[in-house]
Amino acid sequence: MIGISKLYCGSVEPSDVIRYGAESGKLPSHLLQFSRDKKPVVVWNVTRRCNLRCVHCYAASKDLDYGNELTTEEGKALLSNLSDFGSPVVLLSGGEPLARKDLAGLARFAADRGMRVVISTNGTLITREKAAEFRSIGLSYVGVSLDGTRDIHDRFRGKTGAFDEALRGIRFCREAGIKVGIRFTVNRRNAGEIPKMFDLIEKEDIPRACFYHLVYSGRGSALIGEALTHGETREVVDGILNRTADLFRRGQAREILTVDNHADGPYLYLRLLREDPARAKEVLELLRMNEGNSSGRGIGCVSWDGDVHPDQFWRNHTFGNVRERPFSEIWEDRSIGLLAKLKERTHHVKGRCASCRWLSVCGGNFRARAEAVTGDPWAADPACYLTDDEIRREGE
Repeated sequence: MIGISKLYCGSVEPSDVIRYGAESGKLPSHLLQFSRDKKPVVVWNVTRRCNLRCVHCYAASKDLDYGNELTTEEGKALLSNLSDFGSPVVLLSGGEPLARKDLAGLARFAADRGMRVVISTNGTLITREKAAEFRSIGLSYVGVSLDGTRDIHDRFRGKTGAFDEALRGIRFCREAGIKVGIRFTVNRRNAGEIPKMFDLIEKEDIPRACFYHLVYSGRGSALIGEALTHGETREVVDGILNRTADLFRRGQAREILTVDNHADGPYLYLRLLREDPARAKEVLELLRMNEGNSSGRGIGCVSWDGDVHPDQFWRNHTFGNVRERPFSEIWEDRSIGLLAKLKERTHHVKGRCASCRWLSVCGGNFRARAEAVTGDPWAADPACYLTDDEIRREGE
């Protein structure tokens, strides 16, 4: 994640992180990406079932009972292990997590063990009562996926009325006092909707928005042809920077992030270098703390059936199953070749990534995307939009 509001608009300073010692167990949620120890944030896909059929779903979910989900007790064993391991956040996702009847109990169990609990949802199943229950549990955050305004969102989600239902869920969360935000996956079909999403978060007083770069996984693999060109991506990122800065100038600050393309970090820094060199120096320090993509190290995934993956998008690689070994034991097993390499990824990337001046800032970007396009998990990420001049090391 690249915190646009934190880095570009100065809502976080390097001293904020230093004050907490940069340890994940001590850092507040908005500073976790700068932690030194990088205990993994874990995405647990609690179910594959979903009441919608989104065109870019990384889990290729349908509205049916897939079976073989972790039971309630197995889920609690997983959450206990994550808590003992020091994972600061568990993100409950799906499919649609609210399709799981014991979701609230699992969320409460994790929160009672001191974890920060986040839910990623399509929002359509959030009722006023469910929002109040989430509030009583002490959820840290609810992220609701939107793909644009009404017609475009409903087309992406395969259901007429999905937008209105999601917006109602957002309003119920706001009414209950839960921090809620939108999650927007950018592709050629909806990039023009981004300004409207900024209008929406201001109108509805939504405190957070995450703009995701497309990852070619699940049904999203069929959208490779819908991915933005490098030039279009630069225009989108500039637009996000401009609209975020405008919100701050008008006293309407929101937490705005981009996700799944760590080229955004150097791009933001290079822009700041032209606009505010002093601020750019501080931002570079924070970007180095962030360390870029962290699949297999600072983020991991447990599927509905207990399989452990490097991240939620990279399901063709499985490191083990929590029914057989605890997550913490799997995660620390250096005999698992790909997992061990991901923990020292900068030694293994190839092509432009290997010689890039921003490798320590970007971390080699998204390995799942590189493998999806080239077949090689260590090839350069094809979604990196930085020019050869921008990545060239000084003196070359």
